[in-house]
Amino acid sequence: MSNESVDLTLPASDADFQREWNNELVPIATVDSGSVVRFECPDAREGQFDLDTTLAEVKQMDHDRGMPLVGPLAIDGLESGDVLEIEILDVEYGDVGWTLFYPGKRGFGLLPEKFPDWGLHVWNLSTGVGEFVDGIEIPLAPFPGTIGLAPGEQGSLSTTPPRAVGGNIDTKYLTAGATLYLPVAVDSGLFAVGDGHGTQGDGEVCGGAIETAIDITCRFERRADLSIEQPQFRPGTRPEQSKGPVSTYATTGIADDLMLAATRAVSGMVEYLDEHHGLTREKSYILCSVAGDLKINEIVDEPNYVVSFHIDEAVLPEAWSWVCLPGNLLVPRPSSNVILWITLRPSRDPKTTFWVVGSPQL
Repeated sequence: MSNESVDLTLPASDADFQREWNNELVPIATVDSGSVVRFECPDAREGQFDLDTTLAEVKQMDHDRGMPLVGPLAIDGLESGDVLEIEILDVEYGDVGWTLFYPGKRGFGLLPEKFPDWGLHVWNLSTGVGEFVDGIEIPLAPFPGTIGLAPGEQGSLSTTPPRAVGGNIDTKYLTAGATLYLPVAVDSGLFAVGDGHGTQGDGEVCGGAIETAIDITCRFERRADLSIEQPQFRPGTRPEQSKGPVSTYATTGIADDLMLAATRAVSGMVEYLDEHHGLTREKSYILCSVAGDLKINEIVDEPNYVVSFHIDEAVLPEAWSWVCLPGNLLVPRPSSNVILWITLRPSRDPKTTFWVVGSPQL
């Protein structure tokens, strides 16, 4: 919680939402340079999710309605060609979050062809962590997925793609303590923010973070002394900074196209989590999106590039190894804190003597 005195609070109400980028929108408020403003931002589906939300209910939602952003806010005296300095003083998150990926036919996310169906996880955030499956807990570091200014182009523009003036930049480092610098394309800037994330990995590879409502407090400063063409920032605080060295497991992708290399790296991690940590492929994909990091390792040794995907081993359930029983039957070898109940049953397949059923219980 920031101790800064707030000059203006903009509540989460339909009257204060914009669902497009458009430099002709009328500002909902005007503040001076140096002002501190608190924005109360709904999640990207405006509170339709609770802990009991089912995938069947999600399929009935309107997924093509514009994302609700709080704004536009005008900064008095800000001119085209200036830079707006945005100091993020505080970000608070809601009690419920959600991560969703769409069926592959929509073509959204990094691996649409591998996931033809919907995927969903609803997160309980009320305990201070994101509660996943198998006892996995994800540290939270809330930030706005969308934060930006009105573009110079005329007309109504989608909030989905990021632009030179910011927008849907989905950058996990814009937590409390960060400072973001945005080039100003139109007078007064016309700032808007929303699309709260409880946390996210670099890449947001399934197309979703831990989506949640946020209250974000920012200080705005006109910087006529600066000139930039793209967003720049100083990162805020994240939980891994206090952990010291982090042990990660990484998969790589190598190709003559960066997107293809990224796809191979993430595909490798999904398969690794499925095969060695007992997560379903769907849950693996979601975990990659909220807790894994996509990195470019090599971009100069043409014609091929190297991309890797990293995940903190501390968040993973203990890996399984395998043991071969008499009769060449493979079963998981339990770790010291797991009991494995094995039941041998007659098989319906005449070529096989037994079924082997393993049931790990913590």
